[in-house]
Amino acid sequence: MADQEKPEVPDIRLPDPELVRRTMTDIAERSQRILLGWLKRQGQSKTEAGLPSASAADPLNIGGAFLEMTTKLMSNPARLMQAQLGLWQDYMTLWQNTTRRMMGIDSEPVIEVDPKDRRFKDGAWRDNEIFDFIKQSYLLSARFVQEVVRDVDGLDPKVAQKVDFYSRQFVDALSPSNFVLTNPEVLRRTVETGGENLLKGLTNLLTDLERGRGNLRIRMSDAEAFRMGETIATTPGQVVWQTPLMQLIQYDPSTPQVLKRPLLIIPPWINKYYILDLRAKNSFVRWAVAQGHTVFMVSWVNPDEDLATKDFEDYMSEGILPALDAIEKATGEKAINAIGYCLGGTLLTATLAWMAVKKDKRIKSATFLVTLIDFSEAGELGVFIDEQQIQALEEKMSKRGYLEGSEMAQTFNMLRANDLIWSFVVNNYLLGNEAFPFDLLYWNSDSTRMPAAMHSFYLRNMYQQNRLVEPGGVTLKGVPIDISLVNLPIYMLAAREDHITPWKSTYRGLKSLKGSKRFVLAASGHIAGVVNSPESGKYSHWVASSTPEEADDWEAGATEMAGSWWPDWQRWVSRLAPETVPGRTPGSDAAPVIEAAPGSYVKVCA
Repeated sequence: MADQEKPEVPDIRLPDPELVRRTMTDIAERSQRILLGWLKRQGQSKTEAGLPSASAADPLNIGGAFLEMTTKLMSNPARLMQAQLGLWQDYMTLWQNTTRRMMGIDSEPVIEVDPKDRRFKDGAWRDNEIFDFIKQSYLLSARFVQEVVRDVDGLDPKVAQKVDFYSRQFVDALSPSNFVLTNPEVLRRTVETGGENLLKGLTNLLTDLERGRGNLRIRMSDAEAFRMGETIATTPGQVVWQTPLMQLIQYDPSTPQVLKRPLLIIPPWINKYYILDLRAKNSFVRWAVAQGHTVFMVSWVNPDEDLATKDFEDYMSEGILPALDAIEKATGEKAINAIGYCLGGTLLTATLAWMAVKKDKRIKSATFLVTLIDFSEAGELGVFIDEQQIQALEEKMSKRGYLEGSEMAQTFNMLRANDLIWSFVVNNYLLGNEAFPFDLLYWNSDSTRMPAAMHSFYLRNMYQQNRLVEPGGVTLKGVPIDISLVNLPIYMLAAREDHITPWKSTYRGLKSLKGSKRFVLAASGHIAGVVNSPESGKYSHWVASSTPEEADDWEAGATEMAGSWWPDWQRWVSRLAPETVPGRTPGSDAAPVIEAAPGSYVKVCA
């Protein structure tokens, strides 16, 4: 009898036993250290805090929101039943289509993947019937959950926003792409490496837990690839002034002639200033210097407990105002152009209103980059702003005197969880890859602390109560301010896909200001929409000849332009004051050089 053919055995690589032994020994030792350290800190925190409060048990105030949603949902069981029947019908169709595919018959998907969703980019999610079923099953369930929580009648808008947000967090966490056995790319890598990717991933996980002292701090970029002043923040310049809250950098000229009117840039203090001076190819600072600007940059301090009482008004009196004095001492010029980025733009608005009361007209034009002035519709960050959450945050800050930078970074990352959390879980822990060197993500991970008094003032007066747009609603240094007194040329940039400062909300802020106005809408998001060098050839922008009352009317009349918004801004700002003078060397007798850029404040780690 002829020998029967033996089934082909797949070529599965087995891991190196010695590698496994060494890795598991290392993992056991490190895990024990992490666990013991975490338990010790928990004991210390409980001793300091005493009995846990309600806010400590649920600091994000999620339980109450979902209880209210469930109560409202149960009051209309017919609607819930209808949604469930729709889900079952979709599942039956999916089963039938999958069976047809297994029989070699083409069938249309029941639900399509959003083209922007990168979780399912691997070809197996489409080509393999099993993984296609898993993918579509997940997408149908996700759609069901989100539609149910969005369609609850009678729910308070703030509660509805919170329920929707945390439902998406739950749905994103359960994506099949986040698990070994349901991610085809991870399974393929596991077979190819004999499981070494999972050992490497576990090592990466422990490293991130060690960095966070028991809390997970996911590496988004290879930190070793960047050196401050060497590979990033490299535009030549000098620190010419400093206060307890900021250093002021004046950059070297790169053109023989420069515009007579200097340019002051006020970045947010939630992150470090060098987002506008990453590498030479995407540095707004270097580009602005090349356009003939004498650029001054505020570099905010990374505060500790000694600066716990510094308030929002101190960032004006020890930040912007001394910067204006220093610019006059360094250049002899009183009149300047100013740029405020995000929170820096909110501070610039408040300062301009204070200066209007004081008849101080040194700032001749204001550019606002993705800045909220009217916080009535502040986007998804509003999920984190209610009385219970603010009180819990204030309790935490009162013990330390500041808000940890990593806590704020985690909040921002949750706004784009699939891109900024789960994609790295898959890459670092399941695939076992090392973090890729990416300047934007390195900056994103280089978090800063915030003084307790300042952050509490900002959350309550801006996000919670929207008092900046109220005449006299905010008082700075004993002066009630009114932003309707601000009357100067204004350039406002927003970003179409901005999750932090929604573009229609930034547009709403124009209503409260006087003067000529130009509004420009960039493609992409809060960072990439701003940091978009003309050389990159990426992302378009939209412009219009007027700024009507409503954002929708502006959008209807806007024209899309290819490439970066930077040249449009340069044409606008240079027309305001085209006079030039010889290039200025940083510093003067009245404002002597302290140290070379990027300075020492920006190098302080959180």
